[in-house]
Order: sequence, then C-alpha cells, then structure tokens
Amino acid sequence: MSESIIEKNLARLGLQLPKAAPPVANYVPVVISGNCAYVAGQIPMTAGEVKFAGMIGKDLTIEQGQQAAKLCGLNMIAQLKTALGGDLGRVKRCLKLGVFVQCPDGFADQPKVANGVSDFMVALLGDAGKHARSAVGVNALPLNVAVEVDGFFEIMP
Repeated sequence: MSESIIEKNLARLGLQLPKAAPPVANYVPVVISGNCAYVAGQIPMTAGEVKFAGMIGKDLTIEQGQQAAKLCGLNMIAQLKTALGGDLGRVKRCLKLGVFVQCPDGFADQPKVANGVSDFMVALLGDAGKHARSAVGVNALPLNVAVEVDGFFEIMP
C-alpha cells in the first residue's frame, strides 16, 4: 500500500495521526454504507485527555476553538484510517462536516471556529477537502469539550 495524499500532507504539516479512540457509549465510530463513510462526532482529545474544555467566547478564544476543531478533524482522520483497514488512499473527498461549538448565548462566531477543521480538511485533501458544513452553537457538549465534529466522506470501494 503506497502512502496516500492525506498521509503525505500530514507529514508536510508535521502532524501524526493519534490512535483511534474506542467508542465510549452505544455507537460505532464509523459506519460505511456504499461509497460513503459516516464518522461519529469526534472531540478534541489526545491520549485520552481533553485538550480544550469550556465555552468558546467565555472560557476560550476563537483561536483556541479553531485549534480544538482541527484536533477533532485529526481524530476523525484517525477513525477513518482504522475503519478503512489503514488505507487512507480510499478517501476520495470530504462531503460534509457538522461542527458543534459549546458557547454562551449571544455568541455568533461558530463559523469562525468551524474554519479550524474546514481549513484542515482542505490542507489534507486539496479541492477534495472542500465540503458542505453546518456550524451550530450549543450550551453543552460531552466531557465539557469546546467543540465536537462529525463528518461524511466519499470513499472508494
């Protein structure tokens, strides 16, 4: 198996994929149906530790929210790699991302936070990383994380 464009771009960015985290409730991390892979919500964790907790716009800055969203994206790619038997070359494109931002009432910069993961997908996949997106503000997320991201990807059989 040759190195995929995603792996080449991860190396160029100086990033390494973490080990895919096991689910902590009654769900699976990735569902593959036909030529689509649906990745369950990923949170900003590294080695089992939450890296960004609290509300964006109260406890954390927009820039920290962008870093949290990017880390969610990195964890999403790790889940995809596991689900695809290690072959990230099967990923054709990112179709849609759902970005949930824990924030106080009145906060309206969810799209700026979501750009952290959106920019990351474009850095990994080029034009194939351009995607549809939802950016939603919520009052609470699991483990008090600042951001959670789920995604839909087109894959090759």
